[in-house]
Amino acid sequence: MKRIVVLGGGESGYGSAVLAKSKGFDVFLSDCAAIQDLYKAKLKKWDIAFEEGGHTFDLILNADEVIKSPGIPEKAEVIRKVREKGIPVISEIEFAGRYNTAKTICVTGSNGKTTTTTLIYELLKAGGLNVGVGGNIGDSFAYQVATAQHDWYVLEISSFQLDGMYDFKADVAVLTNITPDHLDRYDYKMENYVRSKFRIVQNQGPEDYFIYSMDDKVTIDTVRAHKEHFRMCSLPFTVKDTLLVGAYIGADGKIDINCNNRELFIDSSALQIKGIHNIYNVMAASMAAMIAGVDDRTILNTLYGFTGVEHRMERVDEKDGILYINDSKATNVDSVWYALESMTRPTVWIAGGQDKGNDYTLLHALAKEKVRTLICMGVDNSKLVKAFTGVVPFIYSTGSLAEAMERVAVVAKRGDCVLLSPACASFDLFKNYEERGELFKESVKNLPAKQRK
Repeated sequence: MKRIVVLGGGESGYGSAVLAKSKGFDVFLSDCAAIQDLYKAKLKKWDIAFEEGGHTFDLILNADEVIKSPGIPEKAEVIRKVREKGIPVISEIEFAGRYNTAKTICVTGSNGKTTTTTLIYELLKAGGLNVGVGGNIGDSFAYQVATAQHDWYVLEISSFQLDGMYDFKADVAVLTNITPDHLDRYDYKMENYVRSKFRIVQNQGPEDYFIYSMDDKVTIDTVRAHKEHFRMCSLPFTVKDTLLVGAYIGADGKIDINCNNRELFIDSSALQIKGIHNIYNVMAASMAAMIAGVDDRTILNTLYGFTGVEHRMERVDEKDGILYINDSKATNVDSVWYALESMTRPTVWIAGGQDKGNDYTLLHALAKEKVRTLICMGVDNSKLVKAFTGVVPFIYSTGSLAEAMERVAVVAKRGDCVLLSPACASFDLFKNYEERGELFKESVKNLPAKQRK
């Protein structure tokens, strides 16, 4: 009996283990940290052997194949030992793809992938399609393949998940953009990160679709340099040009989409999600929905009613004339660029965390124009402070959310916007960006009235 070892007991890990068990494999799951009670209960229900709080190498290195959770870096000792033994290592997406019979719309990119994935899912669901959402959001893709029957899956796929994909093929691949991110996991080489992102189109043929931004220089340069490999139907989107096929902004300000022998016009002023980045997200999502066969009226009604995703430019509250926005999901410089670009009030910007090799000079012009006060929030704020000294009038260094919010209470004034848009990973102070965003929202809710200006 083939032995499958799953490394990591989170959403991806337990789902992979359940799918492997359902297919009759000998399964063992190992996590060096504690496993959440919810996932442990599922593992016990499926009678899956597991360990937590450390790795027993004798039980791992006898595997025929290892399924690695995306959060585990290649430099981890357990992965080094697995590689030394020559054991194949794959991702959850690769494993689930072997047993998936549904069509897949797969979304990746440095920014915008969660909003685009969520929007595509909402569009297909509103269109009456039997659709699941998974990957980086929603339930585990592998768990759904094991326990549900869908006709379509919309999958948000990170570069870490793409790295472990070999034979998997997306029916519709969406690449929102490529900007420097996670370079600490790619030897600080942009070309390695770009190569990872373009795995989204591997194995695609003439019957498949590739939706991508024509305005993203890294993407378009890569497409042009390797055009002989792109045999699929290409559907670009842009706000800078006009297109015969794809999506663009017309002279009247309406989004014009020509896709799959259909033309659709979208009134961008009627969208509730604002900013250029959301125009791009709407263009990509609409084309994916048109390929899936969702009718025009459903697409328009769903788009106009969509209010965005949690932790991405999420309006928290307005108190005493001060607007609070939770953009905790902005874990790289490009995401913050779009956030600052959309600011219409003097901004108190909360940033910082675990730096991923960021180049903050890309934000200098916008920060100079929009930001009155920068509050750095992290274990080590030295790089951030140095980057914006002389750019932003007032800079404060804090070591916790509580300390940052105490400073907010002092410096924020009526008419300001307090923007949490970190540009960094959350792992120095928080479990993940979701926890960071939730705690920020709770802090706003509990901000004492006597401290507000």
